[in-house]
Amino acid sequence: MAENTGAVRYPEVHVKLVGTDGNAFAVMGAVARALRGAGHGDVTEEFYAEATSGDYDHLLATAMRWVNVS
Repeated sequence: MAENTGAVRYPEVHVKLVGTDGNAFAVMGAVARALRGAGHGDVTEEFYAEATSGDYDHLLATAMRWVNVS
């Protein structure tokens, strides 16, 4: 997965999703851990709500809108 070059909500947060094996819970967990680690723990519930409001493709698109993904 290429690094996201669009408008990212938290561009200083980087998440490596390679190796999550397509597991939605692993993807959400990795993004939430990265957000908390960068001091943005207050927005994890908002991320979860948006990420789970659609299918797996929506989850990945949401992750890429919130953080830099590789």
